[in-house]
Amino acid sequence: MSSHLQWMVVRNNSAFLLKGAHGQTFTTEANNLKGKNSFRYSGLVQEKTVRVAPTKEGDGIVLTTRKTSFRNKPGKNLNTVNFKTSSGPRRVLNKIRNTLRKTKYRKDLKMAALRRASALMRAQRTKAAPAAKTTAAKKD
Repeated sequence: MSSHLQWMVVRNNSAFLLKGAHGQTFTTEANNLKGKNSFRYSGLVQEKTVRVAPTKEGDGIVLTTRKTSFRNKPGKNLNTVNFKTSSGPRRVLNKIRNTLRKTKYRKDLKMAALRRASALMRAQRTKAAPAAKTTAAKKD
């Protein structure tokens, strides 16, 4: 079945749909980068999808792409790559950028994937404890 026909069936009837205010419709699909209910970002009907998620330990990013082969075998059609943020966020973003660019894998999703990865890494950062303020005693 073509992806356009699948989209016509799924776009208004899906368990992942969330109706927002002002006519916005969002979705909670696994491979949807922006959470928008649109054909471009849909993780259900697209043949090639990109997913950026935090690792289970919370110290890195997981980049998941869908293989075009094994389309009817969901257990085998995902390719996952783990990136540790200990090497630095710029290095991780460059690796994601190069992975999507050099393999020519959904160039239209490159910036959305980079923005999501950047937001996830920003959320994973630990804040340093503020330094204790010392006040001098007043002399009378």
